[in-house]
Amino acid sequence: MADQDKCILVVGGGISGLTTAVEAAEAGYNAVIVEKSPYLGGRVSRMNKYFPKLCPPNCGLEINFRRVKFNPRITYYTLAQIERIEGKAGNYNVSVQLNPRYVNDKCVACNACAEACPVEVPNDVNAGLDKRKAAYIATEQSFPFKYTIDDASCKKSSCNKCAEACKYDAIDLNMKPEVVEINAGAIVLATGWKPYDASKIDNLGFGKSPNIITNVVMERLASGNGPTKGKITRPSDGKEVKSVAFVQCAGSRDENHLAFCSAVCCMASLKQATYVRDQYPDSKAYMFYIDVRTPGTSYERFLNKIKEDKNISLIKGKVAKVEEDSATGKIIVEAEDILAGGKVRVAVDLCVLATGMEPTVGELKLPDEVKISKNGFVIPGKDGSGIYAVGCAKSPADVSRSVQEATGAALKAIQTIRRNS
Repeated sequence: MADQDKCILVVGGGISGLTTAVEAAEAGYNAVIVEKSPYLGGRVSRMNKYFPKLCPPNCGLEINFRRVKFNPRITYYTLAQIERIEGKAGNYNVSVQLNPRYVNDKCVACNACAEACPVEVPNDVNAGLDKRKAAYIATEQSFPFKYTIDDASCKKSSCNKCAEACKYDAIDLNMKPEVVEINAGAIVLATGWKPYDASKIDNLGFGKSPNIITNVVMERLASGNGPTKGKITRPSDGKEVKSVAFVQCAGSRDENHLAFCSAVCCMASLKQATYVRDQYPDSKAYMFYIDVRTPGTSYERFLNKIKEDKNISLIKGKVAKVEEDSATGKIIVEAEDILAGGKVRVAVDLCVLATGMEPTVGELKLPDEVKISKNGFVIPGKDGSGIYAVGCAKSPADVSRSVQEATGAALKAIQTIRRNS
């Protein structure tokens, strides 16, 4: 078997996984992406804008999706999960379970199935702020661009309305799980992250008012394909947001929650402050921080631009309490102001908790050679290892760094195949 015929298995189809697969395939090696959700793109596909350029992520994703679609060396499986990894560098045997989509390749995304479907469930893409049908497509940018029947909520044969509505015979409610066996020369773990559960942080009031949200929810509120079509409003009553507070390190840098800095939260909150200021010119934004971490020239330049806006206040101090004023519906944020030497209390329409990034790689069934740190990230292995971690499987990382690491991981995987051929 030629070197180039050996497969590089990429676990995770977000920006790190896509980049790894594309770089490896365009260097002449076969790549297989295994993604647990129905669509590729990961959490980047749910973002409104990248920082610091404030451009939409769909442009970069669309290019990568096109590279995946038209490269015969790339195979991808969605709704797939790793069941078993055995072997060694140069020769891994991997079992992957493919869960049924209940929609085949005849789908033309006409939306007839969703229109006919009587079942509505909270929309996980929009953090439950609206509802979707059991027959759905995540967004207009989804890849693959075909519908999915939600296995957990679909009534299957007792309903069958989606199948009856489909003119293309694209729905098969009798699909069963399958198992595929993959022989890989190297494996790249690009499993990404999930937002830390803010309800675990007692003093920040999450769950006690709909107007105390997380940074992930804020991103969906600002997105044109989000629940409000990009209009930033209070979830409680739909009113315009004229004042907003951003609470940094919500769970991060805290030994009781996430002991590490999540790397992206400061830049994300600065970015989201511009969302509100651009949409409502008379609005005010407050950012409560321990340290503002904006490493690199472009990020520092972005911070300095934010500081020029007199309607954005950066307040160095730990937030003591966040709660709703029952009389006005305003959110009250109480914090220390270290630089001014006192305490501060502000009333805002919306409070955004900058929750940390919790790695998900530990949820995989991994071989013993892969070690996980106490913080949940993969500990880099010795030289010659055939399993590599990238992006937030390795450490907290923004999109730019994740892409860089993914390119490096593709090279390492190729080197592993060459060494063991």
